[in-house]
Amino acid sequence: MTTLPPIELTAPDIRPWCQGNTGTDYVHQIDSGRPGPTVMVQALTHGNELCGALALRWLFGQPLALKQGKLTLAFANVAAFERFDPEAPHGSRYVDEDLNRVWADEVLDGPRDSVELRRARELRPFVDQADWLLDIHSMSEPCAPLMVCGTQDKNAALARRLGMPADLLIDTGHPAGLRMIERGGFGDPASPCLALLIECGQHWERAAEDVAIDSLVRFLQLAGLVDDDWAATRTRLPLPDQQRLVRVTEAVVAQSTAFEFLLPFDGLTVVPEQGTPIARDGDHVWRAPYANTVLVMPGLAHAKPGNTMVRLGRFESLG
Repeated sequence: MTTLPPIELTAPDIRPWCQGNTGTDYVHQIDSGRPGPTVMVQALTHGNELCGALALRWLFGQPLALKQGKLTLAFANVAAFERFDPEAPHGSRYVDEDLNRVWADEVLDGPRDSVELRRARELRPFVDQADWLLDIHSMSEPCAPLMVCGTQDKNAALARRLGMPADLLIDTGHPAGLRMIERGGFGDPASPCLALLIECGQHWERAAEDVAIDSLVRFLQLAGLVDDDWAATRTRLPLPDQQRLVRVTEAVVAQSTAFEFLLPFDGLTVVPEQGTPIARDGDHVWRAPYANTVLVMPGLAHAKPGNTMVRLGRFESLG
């Protein structure tokens, strides 16, 4: 049984932002009235990931006059968030299913029903009108902040322009379903639409709130929605000296509840030797596919069949 990390963050009261100006609960839009990109920032894709909600609450308390374009701010899985219990914090990740696995048209337009599908269908028009998207997340296990760039190098290029965090990730998509950052133009290399998913640290560590706010401020600045002086007085963290990219080659998906890791891990463990046993699930053993295999976001908090337990990748030069 894994030890629960300390709960250093307090779930914010987001009820003041229930009724927005869009006709959809917990979705707000600010329109500069001038041409420019439509930027969307989403928090609470998972109901137990508090840092994004804290970042949006912070932003609502700031004077904000956009230079150009339009900004959409969304609290996503509010139904799951309302269940958050510090005594059992993993239980509020979602109500029926993971909101970040349902973004394919065939799922959204299909016959299935769930709390998360209903919410995704409400949010779809805002996602589809966005030119730039920032989806704010956190991780179940302690780990340095990580920028998930989806499957597209164009999004990694955007993260390099953003300058944070130190570690960037290009992966192979999620085997359980399409994530929001891969929907439509975000997942099309020929489209100008760009999307990033930032993992701000462990779910409930105090530092994750600062990372979430910093990424939000820098994202709005890079998109040209706010001026440099506004951003400079609100950034909290120095930029890393350098960034590095992990390119994932495969995901390790649990086949049973007997899944276990065979070596100690943290957020970005490097396994030096090819062939080293990494994990076991029944009779199957996963081994490091190459030298210096990187274990990306390993964890047992959501160990059940069909869930990704770890991604395997290698560090790649950014040139």
